[in-house]
Amino acid sequence: MDPKPIVVERLLNADVATVWKAITDRDEMAKWYFDLAEFQARVGFTFQFTAGDPAKPYVHYCKITEVVPEKKLSYTWRFEGDPGVSLVSFGLFKQGDQTRIVLTHTGVETFSPDDPALDRMNFVGGWEQIIAVNLKSYLEGGKVS
Repeated sequence: MDPKPIVVERLLNADVATVWKAITDRDEMAKWYFDLAEFQARVGFTFQFTAGDPAKPYVHYCKITEVVPEKKLSYTWRFEGDPGVSLVSFGLFKQGDQTRIVLTHTGVETFSPDDPALDRMNFVGGWEQIIAVNLKSYLEGGKVS
């Protein structure tokens, strides 16, 4: 599998504080990302969620590795039963009254090549949907279509 990082970058029509809250507040995250039982933007905090095809759901396990308020949030991302471990990072950059968000997902190539659901292109499409559609729609219109 391709070892290059997956990068999704968008300019959001919201200030950095608003975007930071959207990516670190559990209640906000439930509106555009995943509905997590608990979330704290604190290094060492672990969280999990289940997503994917209802016929074959995937349990995701994550551990926060870096928090720089209003600048960067990173966490490991792995799946139950798969030996691979990846890293997801959200970088925020102020641009006037807007925010450039850069999502970087590295290590996707460590996931099992035998599972078609863990194919790199599924992650590319998933992050495009999550960042470019869900988050952007939520921040700019208050809801996700």
